[in-house]
Amino acid sequence: MWENAATAASLIAPGEKAESARAPKRVRKRPIGRTHFPSQLKLCLKCSAFNRVEQLKRLRVSLIPVDAEQLGRRASLAGMIISGLLAIAKILVGWQAGSQAVIADGAESATDVLTSLAVLVSLGVAVRPPDEDHPYGHGRFEILTGLVLGHVLTLTGVIIAWRSIVVMLGPRHTPAPYAMWPLAVSIVLKFFLSAYKMRTGRKIGSSALVADAWNDAVDMLSGSVALIAVGLSILRPALFHNADPIGGVLVGSIIVVLGFKVIRETTLHLMDTMPDAKTMKEIRASALTVAGALGVEKCFARKTGLRYHVDLHLEVDPDLTVRDSHSIAEQVRNKVKHDLPWVADVLVHVEPHPPGLRQNCAE
Repeated sequence: MWENAATAASLIAPGEKAESARAPKRVRKRPIGRTHFPSQLKLCLKCSAFNRVEQLKRLRVSLIPVDAEQLGRRASLAGMIISGLLAIAKILVGWQAGSQAVIADGAESATDVLTSLAVLVSLGVAVRPPDEDHPYGHGRFEILTGLVLGHVLTLTGVIIAWRSIVVMLGPRHTPAPYAMWPLAVSIVLKFFLSAYKMRTGRKIGSSALVADAWNDAVDMLSGSVALIAVGLSILRPALFHNADPIGGVLVGSIIVVLGFKVIRETTLHLMDTMPDAKTMKEIRASALTVAGALGVEKCFARKTGLRYHVDLHLEVDPDLTVRDSHSIAEQVRNKVKHDLPWVADVLVHVEPHPPGLRQNCAE
């Protein structure tokens, strides 16, 4: 082969060699078009987008408390503004029109401002991270706030009912017709406000915000009762002369019932009552998706504010080393927290799996 190359080189004239040596080398330029640059750019963009999505997935669980606090604060602020305006309007109009039912409904709206403020403060405390003195976080403060709101509602209902009875036993008078307008506006606004708070409270798991939503729902019901009572007093004053104070008594009674309901629900949370069967099934199903997790012997969950803390007894192969068992437990912990954003943390205790089929064991 080398002999053939030398022979070919000898056939070239010396002038041609010098000319070829002096001639500049031609560099073949690649056309910049759709075959190179755009495809590289497209690949780069795809990689960037993919990395961004993966980062958001990893940060999703850590961002939940912040988003929950923002949603809760927004709902509480909306409730404070609307309830404050309605309370002022109903108390002033009820006082001028001489309607005890409108005044009672306005006083109840005034308490809504305080309850929304309490919810706003409790959400800010509940999302604080755990510290040395509170290893499970500060979520119970939000539940305690709901319990206090239940007592406030009960006391408010008792006062409104008692005041209406006193008016019923006093001199009789017919309220002015314009007393009905603030009640009608209040019913419409409270309908949308209650639905908004209820949806937000259930979404973020806030007992206090759900209690506040029920409070607004009762406002809508109490406003309807007061509207009917005032209307009867105006249309047929001789026949329904006590309709207005009776409406106040009914409004107070409704508020008392709601207060007891809120007290019961928040007390169950403070007593570490287990969530429903569907919730517990979701926890077990998520844990068993990890390779090496052969069963769940026990599973407990308790609510601490907006999210749950889970205690899980996980069954693994008894022949595994401590290191391998710990690795499976850590994967289960991370998997449950990733799949179920309403779970704050999982404490996994490893148990030996009883003899039998081990279909979920990693080979």
